Amino acid sequence: MKKTNGSLLEGPLFSGIISYTVPIILTSILQLLFNAADLVIVGRFRGSVAVAAVGATGSITNLIVNLFVGLSVGAGVAVARSFGKNDEQDVHRIVHTSLPTAILSGIVLTVVGVIFSPTFLAWMDTPANVLPLSTVYMRIYFAGITFSMVYNFCASILRAVGDTKGPLLFLFAAGVINVVLNVFFVTVFGMSVDGVALATTISQGVAAILVVRALMRRTDCCRLTLSKMHIYAKQLLKIVYIGLPAGIQGSLFSISNVIIQSSINSFNDIVVAGNAAAGNLEGFVYVCLNAFHQTAVNFTGQNAGARQYGRVRKILWICLGCVSVVGIVAGSAVYAAGEHLLAIYITDSPEAIGYGLTRLAFICLPYFLCGLMDVSTGALRGLGSSLTPMVISVLGICGIRILWIYTVFRQEAYHTLECLYFSYTVSWVATFLCQLVAFFILYKRCVKKSAGAPPLAAPPA
Repeated sequence: MKKTNGSLLEGPLFSGIISYTVPIILTSILQLLFNAADLVIVGRFRGSVAVAAVGATGSITNLIVNLFVGLSVGAGVAVARSFGKNDEQDVHRIVHTSLPTAILSGIVLTVVGVIFSPTFLAWMDTPANVLPLSTVYMRIYFAGITFSMVYNFCASILRAVGDTKGPLLFLFAAGVINVVLNVFFVTVFGMSVDGVALATTISQGVAAILVVRALMRRTDCCRLTLSKMHIYAKQLLKIVYIGLPAGIQGSLFSISNVIIQSSINSFNDIVVAGNAAAGNLEGFVYVCLNAFHQTAVNFTGQNAGARQYGRVRKILWICLGCVSVVGIVAGSAVYAAGEHLLAIYITDSPEAIGYGLTRLAFICLPYFLCGLMDVSTGALRGLGSSLTPMVISVLGICGIRILWIYTVFRQEAYHTLECLYFSYTVSWVATFLCQLVAFFILYKRCVKKSAGAPPLAAPPA
């Protein structure tokens, strides 16, 4: 099998993991800049209410979208494992199943999002002065969600076979377009959240076109030919087997975040604005951590497919060490500069900045714990298990947070933002420990099973 971007099966692991992960981090940061540019520009020109309007959509948008984004994770894992096994035909069919699946997912999301946006936002107790603007932003966002789906599926495939630099370049081009259009629509046309939502949609369209073009230009079994697009039942089941539990897990995570966002919305619009700005800053730390999750998924997937289990165990420990260092450094840096960074988003409310700093102290500083949890989840998925990490995560993240909100947080003495935010740390620690135990149980089973299995077929000449 010709591997144009280099296999993840050979070479030193530490340097390979770092060189693989850094482009993912940069790509994810650029992707976050889409929303950051939205918040900064509307905050500068339209005030904190507009910031709250954009921020209030985040939790509910993630809840709806994550189910389908999980399928893109399934596509990536399926490609990585088949690539490691040298199964060219299977990789080809997964690739050509993924794009039509992405398009159909986008169409479903558009219909749901455009029709039900006002209802969803009302369920979350979005403040009355924020609700109209949030509805406009959310509807425009979902009108172009198919572009995002196509990008996520195709980028996941590229990363699964070792290409992390291509998605970085595509997002850089799209990010520049997004910022330029944001400024143009808001300052020249006098638009508000509708302008920044439209700019985001257009830029995501550019990214989608570029990533599809990259797959079409490949020379290996991952090459995409549009005329050959077809939903193969066996390959779709592979994608769904891994991706659906991952998507359900992401959506259920979002349910707990929606409940937390609703609790935050119950205070006032100043708290909502500070929370939204701080949450956006935390996003930059989170994507640095989540990049190691993606690395763990794809390195583990390829090496497990090739039955190189000695490398699989090393991959886990290296990723855990790296994500801890990155999380501690990045989280501390953002908190230390928090007041200045929050002032970029919020220019008319020192009180909102104060609320933002509270969130950074309780979530951003211990964020490395979330990274440990994500890496262990990724390693489990790379081994081919998706249901187990889903169950553990749902109980550990959603269960603990929801229980916390309806028990501890309801007590008058603990009905504070600080108490609400502390539920994150508790849920991260509990879930990580359970995921780690589950990984080693499954790892031992895989090693035992491979000992009696016939050898893999050699790569084609």
